[in-house]
Amino acid sequence: MRYLIDTNTFLFYIFDIGELDDQTIEILNDYENSIIISSESIREIRTLMKDGRIDGIRKWRSYDDVKSSLEEHRIEIRYVSEAHLKMLFNLRPAPNHSDPADLMIISQAITEKIPLISSDNKFPLYVPQGLNFIHNRRGASARARRMRARATK
Repeated sequence: MRYLIDTNTFLFYIFDIGELDDQTIEILNDYENSIIISSESIREIRTLMKDGRIDGIRKWRSYDDVKSSLEEHRIEIRYVSEAHLKMLFNLRPAPNHSDPADLMIISQAITEKIPLISSDNKFPLYVPQGLNFIHNRRGASARARRMRARATK
């Protein structure tokens, strides 16, 4: 099956897997699945890198570094198309949600009828517009629970 992952899902997968729930980890690690990331996410990562807003990003210094991580984890880039842009113009933004990267990624998922995996709590508001959404519940993996239990002992 094909899945589109949001920027946050990709960053957690690479740098902080404890932020992914068991269902998301299972999907990402299943070699039968095709994992896709939007070119919009790559643009967003570049902005986050340049602004110094991502911890642990020191591993990435260039596009080639990001591309290498994508390849290592079998993640394909899906470039924005005219059909995606048409959907973007028809998408009704949810109340208090105007992040342009999010709206583009949601438009891609709806257009291509691909489930979108994200931790963003506003994404479920787009289900009535045709989004097939899988909510990553941050820190809900069995591994994360074990790590928190050890830390409190």
